[in-house]
Amino acid sequence: MSEVETTNDQNPASKRKEKKPSRSQMRSASRRLALQAVYQWQMNQSAISEIETQFVMNEDQEMSVCDKLYFRELLQGVTASAKKLDGLFEELLDRPLSELDPIELAIMRIGAFELSQRLDVPYRVAINESVELAKGFGATESHKYINGILDKLAQRVRREEIAARRNS
Repeated sequence: MSEVETTNDQNPASKRKEKKPSRSQMRSASRRLALQAVYQWQMNQSAISEIETQFVMNEDQEMSVCDKLYFRELLQGVTASAKKLDGLFEELLDRPLSELDPIELAIMRIGAFELSQRLDVPYRVAINESVELAKGFGATESHKYINGILDKLAQRVRREEIAARRNS
């Protein structure tokens, strides 16, 4: 076969290994999927196991590039402790919880879960990831609202971490 007839399959450049996503990219994908799953749970109160199975079995989802264990922890943790999480940020809201957009509520719950339960996730990461979810899925200005509420919540539940960051 001449060089002219060489196909892309024989071209070494086309055989480059696909880059494996970083841990932070995998966690971000987990959060995006968890947001969709929590939203679904909020809207129709399906069993968590049923929702989780739908996401895991759906090959169109980002499951291949997400941290599946983290997705599961977010989905199960947020839904199991939704009332407790709501209580963490409800008094910080400028409106009744019932008036929050369902996407905003799901994002707030995920952010509150990470801030209160996942101390291994830096507070700035938890807030920023929630803001990014709001930019991607929420209303036009919802990211600003979510940022403000979660920042106030972080002042309460991550006081030591914030003080240490300021003193360094």
